[in-house]
Amino acid sequence: MFTGIIEELGTVRALRILPESGHLTLEGKKVLNGTQIGDSIAVNGVCLTVIRLSDREFTVDVMAETLAKTNLAELKAGSRVNLERALQLQTRLGGHLVSGHVDGVGSIRRIVPWGIAQVYEINAPAALLSYMLPKGSIAIDGISLTIIDVETDYFTVSLIPHTFKETTLGLKGIGASVNLETDLIGKYVARFMGLKTTSDKSKQDLSLGFLAEHGFV
Repeated sequence: MFTGIIEELGTVRALRILPESGHLTLEGKKVLNGTQIGDSIAVNGVCLTVIRLSDREFTVDVMAETLAKTNLAELKAGSRVNLERALQLQTRLGGHLVSGHVDGVGSIRRIVPWGIAQVYEINAPAALLSYMLPKGSIAIDGISLTIIDVETDYFTVSLIPHTFKETTLGLKGIGASVNLETDLIGKYVARFMGLKTTSDKSKQDLSLGFLAEHGFV
């Protein structure tokens, strides 16, 4: 689990894409502090497991499913990436709960300056937009951001200068792809509301009894 608060920008040193998998070697500094083989690091919002480690680099395996659902295959040597170590229980939760399991890929539609901020319009699949709402949370390339508005085929977020400077969004232009992970809690609520309306107990309200029946109490 992650928070979406990026710890540092890393650099891709090597990327090997095979027919149904891949290997990714990245350079980092802060995220390697205390990291061991088997630990999880989010790379552009994608939860990956460290399989090799040195003083300045780490290597991860990338499965076929990950290549299909994210933009990691677009990376190349020298690409900058957002890095975040997995959440520890004593860590401040500055962003929101981010699983590192990307739902799909969107693209930057427009960037508009607004005071000190930069407003990004992000094209997204309809299936993902259904989980979004104004003032809700979204992870874009692993960055925890607050949604401003949700439209028919895109949504908007606002970046403060720090986020623009310290993450890859400040390096990306119109048309660039981004990994999207919608709010984890919202997805669970939508899932269980769907179960409620399609089950034999469809007339039952979303009560403590219903939540207990489905493991929430």
